[in-house]
Amino acid sequence: MDRIDHLRIFVRIASCGSFSKTADQLGLPRATVSLAIQQLETRLGTRLLHRTTRRVSLTPDGEAMLDRAVALVLDMEEMEQQFRPTSASLTGRLRVDVPSRLARRVLAPAMPAYLAQHPELSIDLGSSDRLIDLVQDGVDCAVRVGTLTASSLVCRPLGRFDMINCASPDYLSRHGTPVNPEDLSQHWVVDYLSPTSGRAAPWEWCEEGQTQVAASSSRISANNAETYIACALAGMGLIQVPAFDVSDHLARAELVEVMPLYRPAPLPVQLVYPHRHHLSRRLSSFAQWLGEVLAPHLAPETPHPSMRC
Repeated sequence: MDRIDHLRIFVRIASCGSFSKTADQLGLPRATVSLAIQQLETRLGTRLLHRTTRRVSLTPDGEAMLDRAVALVLDMEEMEQQFRPTSASLTGRLRVDVPSRLARRVLAPAMPAYLAQHPELSIDLGSSDRLIDLVQDGVDCAVRVGTLTASSLVCRPLGRFDMINCASPDYLSRHGTPVNPEDLSQHWVVDYLSPTSGRAAPWEWCEEGQTQVAASSSRISANNAETYIACALAGMGLIQVPAFDVSDHLARAELVEVMPLYRPAPLPVQLVYPHRHHLSRRLSSFAQWLGEVLAPHLAPETPHPSMRC
């Protein structure tokens, strides 16, 4: 293990605050991580990290060292990429986080062909509806659906998902088919609870360029997209969902679109990652592939340049 490797380990520990997490994220034994830090501190002649049984934090010298260590690691990675042929096979591991429904329906079926093109590449495909901390969890990039809050993450817009209102034929046979939002007072909806805040998303629709909100009644809620759609399939109420997410159910008449003139606004889809510069070839390749895989499921729109969220 060389000096750059030692710095890389130090930077990762500073990000996630844990020797164990760093070892897991880098695929190293914990003893190797500890030894690397000991050797780095011995070489520099100073302690870089405070260690307790509960947490790891930077010493003043560690804080002074961190920015230079990050710059050195990134410069080394950039130099390695500069002299590596662009046609060379991708290697290493890429950690990705994707909403669960998107991972299951779109990315997982397409992944074998991508990995066949890059036999030395490994991908950790995390999937949940929870917004993770990319730096804390050591994730290289994540797909986020919906409007993003301000952050230091770099955002690469990918497009938009068209949204629809739908319900099961069984539900509609028992409660009737709503024609407009005024009819919601006579209907049940399935509430979708934000996995982050726990609050129920309001029933929304676009009218003359403005977002409108209606009061709704619910007897059941879900904080996971799979469960949310399952509740609709079981006849428990109306839902608002990306059209691609239920295309198979619509084709089999297991769900029926309602109030097509009162759809919610399309949801933006974006890839986010921690750093604008020094993108690894792994991440650049994955981002391009992701855009191609998602394209058939997105509403037509003009591509946007990368931007900071």
